[in-house]
Amino acid sequence: MPRVDVGGRTLDLTHLDKVLYPETGTTKAEVIDYYRRIAPVLLPHLAGRPITMKRYPHGVDGTSFFEKRCPSYQPDWVPTYQMPSKRHGSIGFCGIDSLAALVWMVNLSSLELHPYLHRVGAPERPTTLVFDLDPGRPADLTDACRVGLVMRRLLEQTGLDCYPKTSGGKGLHIYVPLNSRVTYERTKRFARAVAETLARDDPDDVTSVMAKEKRTGRVFIDWSQNDEHKTTVAVYSLRARHRPTVSAPLHWDEVERGAGLERGATGPAVEIGPAVERVERMGDLFLPVLEQQQELPD
Repeated sequence: MPRVDVGGRTLDLTHLDKVLYPETGTTKAEVIDYYRRIAPVLLPHLAGRPITMKRYPHGVDGTSFFEKRCPSYQPDWVPTYQMPSKRHGSIGFCGIDSLAALVWMVNLSSLELHPYLHRVGAPERPTTLVFDLDPGRPADLTDACRVGLVMRRLLEQTGLDCYPKTSGGKGLHIYVPLNSRVTYERTKRFARAVAETLARDDPDDVTSVMAKEKRTGRVFIDWSQNDEHKTTVAVYSLRARHRPTVSAPLHWDEVERGAGLERGATGPAVEIGPAVERVERMGDLFLPVLEQQQELPD
């Protein structure tokens, strides 16, 4: 069991040679190394937010589980945030405020990190609004890109900038930074109105209805993620797919290129190595989501 120093904290790393992504042979050591390298841009997006872990102790082909409650064996330097819960009154969530806390959490085979849209000091106030564009087969990521471009134009008409990232799978996430005093009630109502408007204007290709039978061949715009009890996978988080894909931020011109492809063509998916290279070359494309202040239209 290797004992390492991470940012002045001593960690015992376990089962580093375990293969977590069998299709690519990606090991736990490589997963931890990815998170270590991406940490400078990832950590600001996690700081001060409760985190739900999605753990894969036997790799992506094995059983998995979400873990909200911070385990009792956490080190005392990993922060715990008591947050309200519908079922349990309150839950002590883990926080990630340092590289050491990040590596500790990933060492638990937490491949995916799912933060809330609010910070711990204001659980009723999201800092951003999010849309999950989820294509139903045979629609795919190229269709999600096309819908994303239409959504961008609509949001621009209301005076709002937005920023895209891959879901890490076949979908696209669109973030609207707010960083102002707004409630989930308002963000959910606004997000639903946007989704229903796009579905009304293009009913053959877009739906705002969650029912599976309504989603075949259409892009489902999930507006319901704008809720104090729901999370969305973090930017730069790995996804537990067959390959180690990343929920990676995109330039809008990349979305435009993706929209120009035929169904079944390779869209703007990003894996571990390219994700780090993109950050080294472009910086954090999602930085405006942290810094930009916008007011939600009435």
